[in-house]
Amino acid sequence: GVEDIGGGGGSDEMVAALLGEGNVAASNGAKRQTAFSLDRIVQLTGMSDPLYAEAQVIVRSFDVFLDVLVINKSSDTLQAVTIEWATMGDLKLCERPPSLTLAPGDQKSVRTNIKVSSTDTGIIFGNVVFDVAGGAGGQSGCVILNDIHIDIMDYIRPGEVSDTAFRSMWAEFEWENKVAINTAMTDLSAYLDYILASTNMKCLTLRGMENESGFLAANLYATSVFNEDALVNVSAEKAKDGSLEGYVRIRSKTQGIALSLGDKITLKQAQFQA
Repeated sequence: GVEDIGGGGGSDEMVAALLGEGNVAASNGAKRQTAFSLDRIVQLTGMSDPLYAEAQVIVRSFDVFLDVLVINKSSDTLQAVTIEWATMGDLKLCERPPSLTLAPGDQKSVRTNIKVSSTDTGIIFGNVVFDVAGGAGGQSGCVILNDIHIDIMDYIRPGEVSDTAFRSMWAEFEWENKVAINTAMTDLSAYLDYILASTNMKCLTLRGMENESGFLAANLYATSVFNEDALVNVSAEKAKDGSLEGYVRIRSKTQGIALSLGDKITLKQAQFQA
């Protein structure tokens, strides 16, 4: 659907829209307040482009909703403004956004629904095309949109299985991703806590002796909303210089979840600041 959330020219309203603050829209004759989460907003175009666009990514179970705010920053009326989405991975576009007409300074919001069928890494990409009203020779334009990456953590939940079941699945699952430990952390227990928080997994191994022994061996488990199992083994030790070394091994029945979890752990290790 399309929502008109501002008339031409109101600079205060445009700033509020760009910041995602209290955007009030009219829907079926009644006004509703849309709550924005800033960490879920993805900037799709640059500030110097004729069209500015940003998307609020809303994840609800098997659906991903993209609420895209489009602002005409040019001095021309733009017609047939169309967002053309494409997906990579197990994502399915349910509907194509309708075309818009935007006066100079005008802004509208468009919602798109995308179905998710697995935790494989998903990427949403596309462009926005438009025609300039009254342009000589049918003047038109196209702006490439920044990619939107679906976060695997939205679909991973901590789980629990017996040691026997864990060993059985570990032997059965054919996909493994091995990530070298590369972190500024020097505390084994804190490193395990960090991995658990970063991956939404649960530790199945008794803890308490990591730092005293200088060695860590732990099994982690999680399940996805699609009933996929994710197994992780963390093997680490403290080197003579105090740094941590070892490996995080991920196993799963599907390649996507093993790769996605490995990428998440690699990213989180790089982001950690001592």
